Amino acid sequence: MKEEWSACLAALGQTRDRADYARLFEHFAPRVKAYLVRLGMTPANADELAQEALLSVWRKAHMFDPAKANASTWIFRLARNLCIDRMRREKLQFYDIDIDYDAPDPDERHGGEQAILATRMAESIRALPEAQAQVLYLSYYEGRSHSEIAQAIGIPLGSVKSRLRLGFDKLKQLWGESS
Repeated sequence: MKEEWSACLAALGQTRDRADYARLFEHFAPRVKAYLVRLGMTPANADELAQEALLSVWRKAHMFDPAKANASTWIFRLARNLCIDRMRREKLQFYDIDIDYDAPDPDERHGGEQAILATRMAESIRALPEAQAQVLYLSYYEGRSHSEIAQAIGIPLGSVKSRLRLGFDKLKQLWGESS
């Protein structure tokens, strides 16, 4: 599948075929948006940046070299760079997620089950207050200890623990599990 997307992007760079672009956009836009949310963007800003990244794909497709990277690596790198630029400009906190761009798509590995769960969890976390979502992210996506989180965001250790507990309680409610 990686080779297919790389071939599609390379063809887009040569032919500027709108059908190739539409295929790339349909496949990558939601994935890029989800990635940007995981980097710390709000869903609205992530949506805007994802569209900007995919517009860059259209404009820069002629620069893609399949010998240097596959399509997903190239596209996610464009999105990541746009995100970093925006966050620096707006002086926002940037959460760098180690992502294996070449890993098989969750849709391909598990028949979509993993993708569905990941989407549901991302939507649930977005429904949390920002303070709770932030500590959950730092704890479980970055693997930071409670004291590291307290130091990183400048709050007392007890507040970190309270936010985590409240966040978990709300996630349980959203997922329909009893406390």
